[in-house]
Amino acid sequence: MSRLEAKKPPLFVSEPLTKDRVSQSLSLLSRVFKSCYGPAGRLKQLHNGEGGYVCTTSQSSALLGRLSVSHSVLSVLTASVQNHVSRFSDCGLFTAILCCGFIENFKSLSIAPCTVVKITKHLLSLCVDYLRSEACGCRVSVDFSSVETLLCLVRSVLTSKPACMLNKTEVDHLTVLILKAFMFTIPCPVETNAALGKCVIVPLKGRRVVDSTVLPGLLIETPEMQLANPLTVKRACSNMIKVALFCVSMSGDCCSAGEGTITVCRGTSLEVSELNQLLSVGKQLVNDEVGLVVCQKVIHPCLKQYLQENHVMAVDRAGLSLMEPLSRMTGSKPIASARWLSPSCYGSLKDVCVKSFTSKHFVHLIPNDAVVCSLVLCNRNETAWDELKRACETAEHVLQLTIKEPLALLGGGCTETHLASYIRHKSRSLSTSSFEALDCSRAQYHLVADGFCRSLESVACSLNHDDGEILTDTVYGHCWFVQSGFPSVCNWSDLVSKCGCGITGNTEDLSWRLLQDQFGSPITQGCPKEPSAKAAGFLALDCFAAKCSGLQVALETANLILDLTYVIEDQN
Repeated sequence: MSRLEAKKPPLFVSEPLTKDRVSQSLSLLSRVFKSCYGPAGRLKQLHNGEGGYVCTTSQSSALLGRLSVSHSVLSVLTASVQNHVSRFSDCGLFTAILCCGFIENFKSLSIAPCTVVKITKHLLSLCVDYLRSEACGCRVSVDFSSVETLLCLVRSVLTSKPACMLNKTEVDHLTVLILKAFMFTIPCPVETNAALGKCVIVPLKGRRVVDSTVLPGLLIETPEMQLANPLTVKRACSNMIKVALFCVSMSGDCCSAGEGTITVCRGTSLEVSELNQLLSVGKQLVNDEVGLVVCQKVIHPCLKQYLQENHVMAVDRAGLSLMEPLSRMTGSKPIASARWLSPSCYGSLKDVCVKSFTSKHFVHLIPNDAVVCSLVLCNRNETAWDELKRACETAEHVLQLTIKEPLALLGGGCTETHLASYIRHKSRSLSTSSFEALDCSRAQYHLVADGFCRSLESVACSLNHDDGEILTDTVYGHCWFVQSGFPSVCNWSDLVSKCGCGITGNTEDLSWRLLQDQFGSPITQGCPKEPSAKAAGFLALDCFAAKCSGLQVALETANLILDLTYVIEDQN
């Protein structure tokens, strides 16, 4: 068949960052990310332009998954941030804003990209080494014998998601629930190859947030008509409830046998044969003293009735997502055939009961050891609930990462401004041999270092959405926010009470400077210190692993984009 039109040659775009279309799109994307950042971030509504589902969010995971970009350079940026979020769940907007800041600050320098890459890699190593050193003044150790720091971590995640629409009472309630749910997933005693359990989120939309609760074990929703009253479940000799878990359909449909040709004798009914086979399985379950049968798919009504008559509880349509936690919690092995049973596949439970929340009814499976739990999550409407679910999953992941590396970084912009102060201090004390090793001049190094620091500070500035002023002190290098509408003649000390993270109060003789005025002005402060006395109250904390990764991903992605010479686009 002949072509309807001639094949177009590929489009070669040289130096893509110099093109107005790319620069304008990058600047717009940066403004979108910055406007979403922090507890006071502005919400975004995303939809496909043809109606359908509308997502209201300020979270990077939802934003990047639904945001279409117009240029392949921007696709590199968004894909890199999405990959970071898929691994760490947190600090997605931090990574995106910082990456955009690096690109905007470095592309304006008249320095070869290869030289910029060398210098920024050195600056990154200084940051990472400092963050991992005991002398670091912007990190805190997490003590798992006390819940105070853990609560601050969870609370910081929740308060940074304004679309969840939570007040202080609701934040406090959910913070305790999430931490409690996480504690349920920690095995006790901890063995050599111990693995964390699982928290399953159960949706209850249209209810008050304070109605949320956490329960050990699993909740499986089931119609009220299936629940006998009173609930009687057969128990084995050890007073435990023996459990059989099926991951295959027990509906009796012939199609469940798979593809192929079935040969039957004249007068034989396949449906009757299948049902007889299922009832034979049911008899074996009863003989083996099984008290609970859970099926991922459908159980035939006749088999279900037979089991119930013999005091065996049957729960079907459990779904694929519950198979792994069910197997983990009960110790049962999913049975993949309705024709063969082995007693070694059975597991056990401590108890089974019924839980009801408004019009929804659940079978509550209570385990012997609670490494699996159910978080019954409530919120006023579907939009707020979806955002809250993502926030809870992020908080749980942050706690899991913190177990591996029990550290946290100061939030509220303080880590960014503190790091910028540290880098400025270190860059002034480098020896001539360091510049020779990097194959750059002292002036080139200081230009790149200043762009690096201003990129970090731009992240802190993004937390301010109300036209106030942002300060940094010259002792600790922390970030301080001044609300708009302050008197034209006043002392900064009269306008601030605590720094952004809340660890430092205005109780010392501190001096401040505007963050925006640091470019081009002499920096006379020394190495930023760690606060000797911590202010009482809530601290804003960030996940150490997620933020360190975000810093590295942002810089590596920016260097990759800055080093692009050609973009080749297929126009067909």
